[in-house]
Amino acid sequence: MVSEQGFYRQILTLMTRTSRFVSRWAPALVWLTFPLTAGSAFANALSSHSATVQLTAAIGLWVFWLAGLVAALVPSTVSLTTLRVLAPASLVAAAWAALDVSNGTDIASSVALGMTALMTVLSLSAGVGYTFINGSSYGDERRLPLRPPAPVIMGPLEIVWLLMLSTTFAGPLLVATHQYVIGALVTALAIAIDVAGARILHQLSKRWLVFVPAGIVVVDRTTLLDAMLVQRQRILSIGPSPADSSATDLTANALGLAIEIQLTEPTTIIPTPPRRQRKMTIEPVEVSAVRFTPTRPGWVLDTARERRINVE
Repeated sequence: MVSEQGFYRQILTLMTRTSRFVSRWAPALVWLTFPLTAGSAFANALSSHSATVQLTAAIGLWVFWLAGLVAALVPSTVSLTTLRVLAPASLVAAAWAALDVSNGTDIASSVALGMTALMTVLSLSAGVGYTFINGSSYGDERRLPLRPPAPVIMGPLEIVWLLMLSTTFAGPLLVATHQYVIGALVTALAIAIDVAGARILHQLSKRWLVFVPAGIVVVDRTTLLDAMLVQRQRILSIGPSPADSSATDLTANALGLAIEIQLTEPTTIIPTPPRRQRKMTIEPVEVSAVRFTPTRPGWVLDTARERRINVE
């Protein structure tokens, strides 16, 4: 007979598997429906514009959709960054289509808004982040995403994304309205902004705590120039970090519950220096405990238990 604790563990395992299945396939299924659920809204909004603008917008929307579909079907770290750029952009496009309808928002626009909003929520969720970063993992390792730094998500991130979105759409549409010089300049600017912006945004997708057979690896260029490997035999414990902890802070001021790793003996790390000091020689720092902020602390602790690491 199954004990009560065993029963709850089975339920938890089933919920975890269901969550991972949904995180794997829901983005692709929702994105796949966009030509049906959002296509009418875009067609209605573009109907009052010139044939050249309609053709340019249609080509752009199809390229946009195909790029998102490939990203949703092939989970990887690059795909995660792509989805997290395109999904919110689809919501903005659907909002524009709803506002551009002369008779007010219709059913098609409402459906488009709902589906693109759902896609945006999915793309930014911790479950999708976990699934996609592990699509690029190697062998017996499990990557768990870290929360983005609060100073980044409270302004700079949105500005970079908005610049990428606005210039990318504006350039071809300006050319379609026969403003060739301005359109060409904006398109060239968009390419430069997109390349730089993609690199910046991709760094947020490459911040992980990785469980490997040898121990735990902290990968975060925001706080560490080199990944920090903590060998299993040198891990004293892992658990929630107390408010008055003296552990070395690797949270990058991210919001949420911090997790702390206590070491049996000190080790060295190479912290990322402030931007003004990037050209200076960086000295290694000796640490006996570190703290970081994962997107789902419970997943970190559960994985540590599975790997037989002491959890406190």
